[in-house]
Order: sequence, then C-alpha cells, then structure tokens
Amino acid sequence: MRNGTSSAVDQTGIPVYRGAHPRTSSMDDANSSQEHDSHHHNTNNSNGKNDDDTNDIKGFNKKKVDLNDHTSDHPSKRKRRSAHWYQSRDLQTATAITALALVVRLWAIGYPTSVVFDEVHFGGFASKYIKGGFFMDVHPPLAKMLIALTGWIFGLNPSFMFKEIGTDYLEPQVPYIPMRLMGALMGVAVVPIAFYTVRNSGHSYHASILAALLVLFENSITAQSRLILLDSPLILFTAFTALAWTNFHNQRNNPFSDEWFVWLCLTGVGLGLAGSCKWVGLFIIATIGCSTIKQLWDLLGDLRITPRAWFNHFIARAVFLIALPIAIYMLMFEIHFLLLAKSGDGDGFMSAPFQMTLGHSLQESPLSVAYGARVTIRHQGTAGGYLHSHPSNYETGSKQQQITLYPHKDSNNEWIIQKRDGSIPESLEYVAHGDHVRLMHISTDKCLHSHDHKPPMTEDENHFEVTGYGYKGFSGDANDEWRVEIVEHDSSDPEGATSLHTLRSKFKLVHTNMNCDLFSHSVKLPKWGFEQQEVTCMRSAVQSKTVWMIESNDHASYPEDAPKVNYKKPGFLGKFIELNKVMWSTNAGLVESHPYDSRPSSWPLLRRGISFWGKEQKHIYLIGNWFTWGISTASIILYAAIRGLLLIRDKRGFKDDLLGLREYYELTGGFFFMAWAFHYLPFFLMGRQLFLHHYLPALYFAILLLSVTFDLGLRFMPSRARVVALILFASVAIYVFRMMSPLTYGFEWTRSQCEATKMQKSWDFDCNQYPETLDQYVANSAASASVSSAVEAHSSGSILSDLTERILAGDEEGDKEEGEDVAGAKVVQGVVLGQDTDVGVEENASDATPLDDSRVTDPALAVEHLPKEDDDEDVEPSFEFEYGDEETMHDDEEEHNGEEEEEEN
Repeated sequence: MRNGTSSAVDQTGIPVYRGAHPRTSSMDDANSSQEHDSHHHNTNNSNGKNDDDTNDIKGFNKKKVDLNDHTSDHPSKRKRRSAHWYQSRDLQTATAITALALVVRLWAIGYPTSVVFDEVHFGGFASKYIKGGFFMDVHPPLAKMLIALTGWIFGLNPSFMFKEIGTDYLEPQVPYIPMRLMGALMGVAVVPIAFYTVRNSGHSYHASILAALLVLFENSITAQSRLILLDSPLILFTAFTALAWTNFHNQRNNPFSDEWFVWLCLTGVGLGLAGSCKWVGLFIIATIGCSTIKQLWDLLGDLRITPRAWFNHFIARAVFLIALPIAIYMLMFEIHFLLLAKSGDGDGFMSAPFQMTLGHSLQESPLSVAYGARVTIRHQGTAGGYLHSHPSNYETGSKQQQITLYPHKDSNNEWIIQKRDGSIPESLEYVAHGDHVRLMHISTDKCLHSHDHKPPMTEDENHFEVTGYGYKGFSGDANDEWRVEIVEHDSSDPEGATSLHTLRSKFKLVHTNMNCDLFSHSVKLPKWGFEQQEVTCMRSAVQSKTVWMIESNDHASYPEDAPKVNYKKPGFLGKFIELNKVMWSTNAGLVESHPYDSRPSSWPLLRRGISFWGKEQKHIYLIGNWFTWGISTASIILYAAIRGLLLIRDKRGFKDDLLGLREYYELTGGFFFMAWAFHYLPFFLMGRQLFLHHYLPALYFAILLLSVTFDLGLRFMPSRARVVALILFASVAIYVFRMMSPLTYGFEWTRSQCEATKMQKSWDFDCNQYPETLDQYVANSAASASVSSAVEAHSSGSILSDLTERILAGDEEGDKEEGEDVAGAKVVQGVVLGQDTDVGVEENASDATPLDDSRVTDPALAVEHLPKEDDDEDVEPSFEFEYGDEETMHDDEEEHNGEEEEEEN
C-alpha cells in the first residue's frame, strides 16, 4: 500500500477490486451482496467501514453507488437474497451438475468389453504391481498405483497382462469396470471443481454454471476419463490445485489464520499429487510458482509489511508449496519401490547396483584382472547392458556373427581376455593400461573383431562393423586386436589408473588397425538382431559412448586372499535419483512418428484425434467437442488481443478503465491465461511424440477463461438475457456432444451420421466402417450369434476334422451319416473365411481356420494392430532410445530364452 491506496494486484490472475469508492451490483443473480461477499471472501471489516484493504467487491454497475445507500436494492431482491435457498443455491447447483456428470461419465462404462488403447499399458502395469516385479515407465507412479489398488481390491488376476487392444475382459473375469470406474469418478469430480473455481474467483453464477457444463459435455475429457488411463487423475489434481489456490487467495486478508494455512497446505498437496501422476503436472507447479513470486513481490512493496512478517510469508509458502510437494512426490516412489521389490522386465533399464536391490546377486570379484580371466563387460554410456554375442549372423555387411549389447545377465555375455597373439600366460599376468588384447567369446569361440565394413544400422562414414570372427583352433588375425586405454578410475583406488581393475577402472577398447573405439548407442538392430542394441567401432567418437567397465572377473588361478570388490547397494535416495534420470532420458527418446501423433500447433484447432478402438463396426476415437474447443480458443485469442491493445493504448496515454472492470478481469483472466500458457506452450519445445490428449489440462483452463469472457461480455445485460445466453451456449455444447457421442462411447452409428459430423477433413476416423442403417447391427449380431453357436457346437467334437480323417481312411459310410453336419460346418467355414458356402463344392476340410472376431465383425480393424501407445506419455509406443523399452526388453527375454534353449540343444 502506498499513500493510503491499496494495490489491487495481490496475486497474479486472481480478481481483486479495491478502491476508495467501491461499487456493488444490483444484479439479482450475481450473489454479490456485501453479506455474501463476506461469506465467499471473508474480506469485509467487522465495523462496517469501507476500508480500502478490507472490501472485495465481486459485482459492478455502470454507476458508482455508496455501499451505505441501499435504495438501489428493491426490497423483494433483498428478501430473496436473505432466503436460505438463495444462499445455498451454489451447493444445490453443484450437486445437480455432479449428479448429471455421474450419468454422463458412467453411462455404459462396461463397453467395450475388451482392452482399449493404452489400457494395454496401464492395465498391464496394474498386473505387474500385484506381481511385484520391477518395471519401467516414463510416468511417475501415483496414478498407476491407484489403478493397481483398484484392480487388487476387486480381484484382478495378475496373470492377465492386457497384452493387446481387443483382448477380451469377460472370459478371464477381469474387474475392468471398477478399474475404469475409478478414473470416471475422478472425471466427475472435475465438474463441480470447475464450478467452484470460477465462482470463488468472484465471477457470476451463470459463468460458473457455463464452465461446469462445458467441462461436463466435453467429448475428449469424457472419453479419457472412462478408460484405464492416467489423464483423469492428472486433470483432477490439476483442477483441485487451482481451486485450492483460489481459496487460499480469498484468505489473503487473514494471513496465518487456520483457513489460510488449510488452503495453502491443500494447494501443496494438490501440487504433489499432480506431479506424481504425470510430469505434465509440473506445469501447474510452474503456474502456482509464478503466482507465488508475484504475490511475494507485492508483499515486499507493501510498507506495512515488516521484513520479519515478509520472511514468515516466504517460509510458509516455501514449506507448503515446495517442500510438501517434493515430499509427496518422493513418498510415491518409496511406495513404488516397496511394491516392486522383485526382479522384473524393467531391470535392464537400471544399473547393476540398482538391480541388486531387486534380488539380483553379484558375487564379489577379484580386484585385479588377469589374462585368461572370464569377464563380463558393461557399457557405461547407455543402459544397454553387457557386451554380448550369440550364434546368429548379420544379414548385411560381412554377414559374420552379431555383436550387441544385451541388458540381462546371460552366459553369452562372458569373454576371455587373451594376449594380442591369442595366448594365455601360464602364470598370472595382469592387464594394464596400454596393453594390446584379444577378447574371445566363450560360447562361440569367436573373437571380438572389426574391419572396413559398414555396420547394419548406422551409415556414418566414421562407423565400422564389429563382429565375432574365427572358430575353434583358429589363431585369429590382426583385426582381432584391441588396445586398453583406462580413461577414469575410482578415487579410492589410485592403482586403477594404470592397472585394469574390476568395477574401479573405466576404459576404452581402441582397435589397433582401424584406429576406432568400441562404441554403442541407442540404435536397435532389426528383428533378425533380436532388437538388441547396436555395437560399432567409431572414429572421433564421443567418449561417453565408448567407456566400458569390467563387472565380473573370474580366474581359476586367483589366490584366495586376492582383494575383492562388489557394488554397493543404493539407498532410497540413490534409487530415486537414478530412476528419475532414466525416466527423463526415456521420455526424451520417444521421437519416432506414430499414425495418430500430432503437433501442438494443431491442438487448439482440433485438427485430428486418436483412434482408440474399433470392433463390430463401432469405433472409439478421441476427439473434442468442436464447439467448446472453438469458443475456448477464441477466448484465448480475444484475451491476448485485448490485453495487447490496452497496453498499446496505455503507452499512447489513454486510460481505459472499462467502467472499473479492467483490473478485475485482467487479473482473473490473466491467471487462467497463464495456466493455459504453461500447460500448452512448453510442448513446442519437445521433440518427442505428442498426442491430442496432452492438451486436455490446457483445455480445462481455456474453458475457465472462456467463462470469464462470458461474464465480462454479459456483465451489464439484464438477468434474463444472461440466462438466455447461458442456455444457448450450453444447448449447442450438449448438442455437439450428443452428435459426437458414438465416437466417445463406441455406440452404434450410420455412415451418413458419421460423415455429417466431420467438421474438418483432417479428422481421420473412417466412416466407411459403419453400416448404412442401424438395422444392419441387428442382422450382424444375429449372424455372429449363429456363427458362434455353430462353431461352439462343432468345436468340442471337431466334426469337420473328424470327417476329414474318415475320408482319408476311406470310411464312406461315415460320410453319409455326417452329411448334414458337413454342410453346416462348411457354411460356418464360409462365413468365417468369406468363402463360397455352396456345400456342393468339395473343399479340403483342413482349410478351415479358427473363428476370428475381427474377420466376422469389422473389416476396418487396422487400428487394433497399430503400435501400442502410452499416455506422457502420455502414450508409450515401441521405444527406440538410449535406455531401451519394455517391449524391447520382452523381446530380449524371449531371445534370451531362445539362446538358452539353443545352448541346451
């Protein structure tokens, strides 16, 4: 406060109106009487004086009115405002809208009865949590643990792994409805939160209803909340944080009171929960952080605030808005580690010390490394794993044996260190810096080899192929020689700089002939290489990708008292830091294109959606309510344009007060605009895969800003006009929602109805998959039921196969007896395979194939076979990046098992 005038800018984006001549509204529906303002804001002083720092007026009129002059209020209006129903109508309205939200979000939530979109991943993670095997995902664990908790409570069998889109839920009795219900109820809760956020920000009853209804009847938010996905918890905690911060601001004139601390604490809790669901939650942290900085800056300029009082404000915010969210975030990971205490398919992402906390054991190894020792060599530049080979050859280049990185412990990771001529000294001789060595692969008797051939994946002129070359008894050649160069060592082991030590020395292997370094990076080999990580020999390589370490070391001649070393198991903090680093690198590595990815510039215009599921001539496609997206985007543009215009006019000396509303709406709209910007603009800096659902938190704040714009535009209109405008906006939104609902719920639809909803050519859902009329669904259902019953009748006896055997055996009598059954079976076969069902045409019974629903019901099921996505995802397709991925690791495990079987054979 300066010169007795209070600043209206108490906090970024939250509306404040103060002045020597505050004005009140005569609008009967603004609920903005002085008494009601006190209920909402607790800012009226107790002695009834119009103090500049204690009046927060929500409504305004065209003319100034003295607060002590109540002649402008009609007695009937004052009587109505004092009625109990009027004072509680916010609660009644919020309750009614919530009940409506329950219907909209939960309607037919059991359909589809099969895996949809990223339920593949997040349902699968629930099974892994119940099993307790460690897995890796790019998202923090809270939302996934909530899904797993729901599944565990309702009896999810962890053997069901949600393997692919379209996998049936009913036969294995998966509790998918309760698991979906959890997200749907969170989606319901967002609706009343939107209402109260706008209402408690000081805006009209009608604007608050509009915000709630637009959030409620938004197709993309509805679709996301009805499935086993992470976005519903994220949006809920983001919206809750904005509401808690608004309520905290409303206690600004009662600092350090109980309510002040409660709402500040709840804001911190919301920040921690949002950030623990997905890293997109960091954007609400940035929003509240900027608002806090502005708040503290204004307090610093208030001469009434002593330095000690300001410091107390700072400490309170630091504790509740920084320390508390961090504590909640770390607590979620502690629970995550406790639940995933066993080895799992995510082990290969992590370092060997981390893996030791998952039940892996690594015996102590002698410190010094001698010639003739059996060693495993781990790459330090990536988490790709161990230097590895197996009896499979490249399909390009020299077509010699493959050399790869493999993330799991395996006998094919073991090598013997030999002298440069392939010999092994009879007495112990230890490897030192600068020695020339050969590495022989124990399982295949081939040496690590490089030559002037291009590697299979990397075409750069500085890269050369690395292979396994030779055979048992072959003395090798000069291209098998490598020079050991120690580049780093443990500070506690100074001898590790000159002698090669287990775990303590980090070294390069330099090819003596090609003068290139043994190198690996995130590039994966094709299927013929088991999608393992490529190893090359590279000139002028980045050193970090050429550094290796001896992890295990064994030699029959080592003395028993030889010094031994082992990894030190990390504590919680070490595991927490390492996992978050891996998550960050993994997330940044999601750069491959996807059929339904999109760039941020297309989101506000709703240029395209995401295909979630398709079957039985029905489709779930993530697309928004184009009316809501259009007007919310327009409100963003309008707010930015008006702010820019006013700034220019201010510079030219004009003072546009907008009848006293400018500061009020600039701050309210400014907060929501800032939240939208923080939740949208950072995506332009990301090179990873992005999808439409990444825009949903920003859309939420765009809708809130739209309600502010609505309030401003209709502020001076009669109450009846505002009601009409509200009904008009809501009706159009509901109509569009209903029109697009078959894509949201997977309902029956016709081709013509589908085509009529395509407002943009870029919307790529396929209308040709729908029938011409709804009657065809009935016919298809009947045909499908007939096929299913026929197949079931024949499956147990396998009449068709049995008859074939009889024919081959020459049992003609059996043919006659089963003639009618043959005809029926051929009809079934024709329906399934789309063949001619003329039973008079002879067909080989062995041509019959099992019933495939996709061939019977929906010819456009390519969507089910698209690469699987995650949601930071988002959405996690097949990772091709430095730290590998779950699907790759599953492939690695299969390849690992295959190698073991091959060895046994």
